[in-house]
Amino acid sequence: MRLPLRLRVTLAFAACMAILLSALGAFVYVRVASDLTNAIDLDLRSRAQVLIGAVHARDPSLVRESHGSLIDPDEAFAQVLASDGAIVDASRGASGAPLIPSARLRSVTAPTFVTVPVPHDDPARLLAVPIANGYVVVGATLGDRAESLSRLLQAFVIGGPIALLLASLAGWFAAGIALRPVERMRREAEAISLAEPSRRLPVPETDDELARLGVTLNSMLDRLHHSLQREQRFLDEASHELRTPLSVLRMELDLALSRARTPEELQAALRSASRETDRLVRLAEDLLVLSREREGSLPLHRRETNVREILEHAASASPTIEVRCDHDLVALVDPDRIRQAVDDLVDNALLHGAEPVSLSAGRSNGSLLLEVRDRGPGYQRTADGLGLTIVRAITRAHGGELELTNDEGAVATLRLPLPLSSGVP
Repeated sequence: MRLPLRLRVTLAFAACMAILLSALGAFVYVRVASDLTNAIDLDLRSRAQVLIGAVHARDPSLVRESHGSLIDPDEAFAQVLASDGAIVDASRGASGAPLIPSARLRSVTAPTFVTVPVPHDDPARLLAVPIANGYVVVGATLGDRAESLSRLLQAFVIGGPIALLLASLAGWFAAGIALRPVERMRREAEAISLAEPSRRLPVPETDDELARLGVTLNSMLDRLHHSLQREQRFLDEASHELRTPLSVLRMELDLALSRARTPEELQAALRSASRETDRLVRLAEDLLVLSREREGSLPLHRRETNVREILEHAASASPTIEVRCDHDLVALVDPDRIRQAVDDLVDNALLHGAEPVSLSAGRSNGSLLLEVRDRGPGYQRTADGLGLTIVRAITRAHGGELELTNDEGAVATLRLPLPLSSGVP
């Protein structure tokens, strides 16, 4: 089960804060430890300089307890050693044995800091400085340093989780505030229905990612609304197209059965019923074409086709239709689909336009142009009935486009960017 987005954002923020606090704590701990060590080293250098000055003044007794104002015997200690490591003088806490073994002392050729363990006590930080015929060694326990670092670590252990908890709570509320516009859009999207198709999501006035998301979603809703309107027009058109031939067919059959008919009257009724049946079959084919095109599986069976034959077949719908096309114009198309598209355009021109209707075809820049022109009022911007929808589907399947223009009437042009037969001039 996936966690809510707000919780996931908060957990991610808490994880980042935990890493940041840990890194910051480690940095502060190391920095403080280094600063404390540097402070001890600076104090040891100062003490070493005092002792070296005393040795040069040939008064090594300055390091004895009687001059405690020089060395604090409780926290610091010092030794003056001969070149062989023997103790020449030492503070009270360091009079038992050399602080640094003689073997290690012989390797000291410059002021050197070392840290050594002290039995039953804290480790000690030592500074060994070579002098003429011997060494000066001063030291200080690291107890105060260790105690300071321990308190700092304890503060991190206690304060770190508290700081992380407070930061996580702040992240939780910040995520809630940031996601509030998303929640408003979600509620508004949930409220959008077919009863209010024009309702849109609220867009925050922030010009950020959420605002752009709202604009994008509203654009998508606009496209869906327009698609829904086209679907509704398509259903209305399909219902009308189905109702007309079915009504005529039923009327012819009812009339034929209403009383005795002569053979001539029965033949006329059957011919009329046959025409309406053909219209129904054609409408069913149109709907099948549209369904397959929307599924992306409209099959095409291309072959070299005489274009004038297609136009002459469409022109048989009315004796007044004029055809302008070369007799030898051949194109590599699906003849059944193209014939279906041209027939639909002719039917549309005869039904909604005005005669005369003319058909023409030709080549232009490697494309096949099929044009259906009438003297009607022209195409409306929203004109996209069932017939034109079928024509668009067939044209797209061929890789072309349908152009609807108004030039002294209505002009429908099929532009098919298809190769013409290589044997045609």
